[in-house]
Amino acid sequence: MSKKCQVTGKRPRRGKSYSIRGIAKKKKGIGLNVTGTVKRRFLPNLVKKRFWFAEENRFITLRLSTSAMRNIDKKGLGPIIKQLRAQGEKI
Repeated sequence: MSKKCQVTGKRPRRGKSYSIRGIAKKKKGIGLNVTGTVKRRFLPNLVKKRFWFAEENRFITLRLSTSAMRNIDKKGLGPIIKQLRAQGEKI
């Protein structure tokens, strides 16, 4: 299963991790320098969550980011499910 939020569409992003060495200029050094960069991934905060969908009288399991759970609290589950089905996602 891909690391993608079903509601917001958040996916892993790419970035870099920097290694820094040296003595700060404040401490009478030459300064801090980047001595290496390594590629890394920033993963979304995904949670598998079960919601009671009262309109269909059943539970629905979604893989969401925590920001999408706040969206569901704000807008309600019904409009979010309607939007997902309009996009062609099977729930």
